[in-house]
Amino acid sequence: MTTGWNPRDHIPAEVQKLLSEPQPNYVLAFLHIVEQLKLQKRTGWVDHDIIPCESIADHMYRMGVTAMLIKDPKVDVKRCVRIALVHDIAESLVGDITPFDPVTKEEKHQRELDTITYLCDEIIKPYNEAAADEILQDWLAYENIGSLEARYVKDIDKFEMLVQCFEYEKRHGGKKDLIQFYSAVSSIKTDEVKSWTNDLMDRRTKFFQTL
Repeated sequence: MTTGWNPRDHIPAEVQKLLSEPQPNYVLAFLHIVEQLKLQKRTGWVDHDIIPCESIADHMYRMGVTAMLIKDPKVDVKRCVRIALVHDIAESLVGDITPFDPVTKEEKHQRELDTITYLCDEIIKPYNEAAADEILQDWLAYENIGSLEARYVKDIDKFEMLVQCFEYEKRHGGKKDLIQFYSAVSSIKTDEVKSWTNDLMDRRTKFFQTL
């Protein structure tokens, strides 16, 4: 475990109580932890005073739906959906750490790795070992960009954020300075998601020209 970080210290009290039972309901415990993704707002938007703003779960859900639209015949779309739905699960306990937070990239990765390992080994595995292994492998694939599917989901992660950013810019009449988020454009590698992004950026340019 990372020095000073232990996922057990961040388990909600309700879940701690549930896990202390002689025969814990591990499914319910896991779902209560996943609820934290519905409650936590995405840090980047909070830092820019976007109120109301999306939750971590909102972001993950639309990523999953976006993954269903992939046309590339080489891609296992179902695995993309799975990766999208699990890639931020560790944030349920770690929180949404951004590049502007005083936490190094290495520390962020280790906290999330410790957390997903804990969740899979100690909460999911006692109920369904196969599911625990699949969730961990999908999470690791995303972190390591270990497959074509993971590369697509990495790109969709950026693209979905850009879509949300443009939606917030329009909602606020172009008066919110969200330009820093568009540095993500250069991180998108797959041709299909690049094409989506290029169209989005063209529409954004035209929007600001009308103001």
